[in-house]
Amino acid sequence: MTPEQLAAAIREALEAAIDAGELALESAALPEVRVERPRQREHGDWATNVAMQLGKKAGTTPRALAELLAGRLGDVPGIAGVEIAGPGFLNIRLDSAAAGALAKDIVEAGESYGRTQALAGHHINLEFVSANPTGPIHIGGVRWAAVGDSLARVLEATGAVVTREYYFNDHGAQIDRFVRSLIARARREEPPEDGYAGEYITEIANRVLEARAAGGAQDPRLLPSDEEAEVFRSLGVGFMFEEIRQKLSEFG
Repeated sequence: MTPEQLAAAIREALEAAIDAGELALESAALPEVRVERPRQREHGDWATNVAMQLGKKAGTTPRALAELLAGRLGDVPGIAGVEIAGPGFLNIRLDSAAAGALAKDIVEAGESYGRTQALAGHHINLEFVSANPTGPIHIGGVRWAAVGDSLARVLEATGAVVTREYYFNDHGAQIDRFVRSLIARARREEPPEDGYAGEYITEIANRVLEARAAGGAQDPRLLPSDEEAEVFRSLGVGFMFEEIRQKLSEFG
């Protein structure tokens, strides 16, 4: 028995109680039934607080509603026992056959197990990582690659069409500071006070000079300032982003 099947069984028990006149509610007023693992496994396989949610609305106490549900759930195939805890929590134990049936369902479904069409027809644009190309990507940025891609896979498994986006922000004040820092290092000067001072700045500045020399182009330091800045911007940002992509690729 899956959590979804158990939640459905609890809802059916509530609806049966309503139909029998045992609860002063309408089926449309029932909330989504949720089940979760108890904090202590000895309390059962699954737990729900639905009686706590509905007791007052149903014109009774949570514990009385829990007792009503426990009686009805005890007859559901796959449920070995139901215990009431505190003011109205339900702790539910499944029998071994139910666990075996779940394993059988998983094996038979293979890779399709757990997939639904709950988000079918939805198109979702998911942006993640999007590290600015002004410095090496750090472990936090790499972590978001794993989180973002995992979330995209979950959304796809529920039927959504997902577009993964890495927003490449190669303009703005941070890029201007990056370029000024590269130029300063290329001239063997200290970066500006609001610039970037890591060793990687020197390495990228040297790569820009080497790339220009290898291509037979003029030393960018001899160009007018606006042209010099554009050379360091285009090549420097390209080299930095190349390194970021390499690190993400190595991460997998």
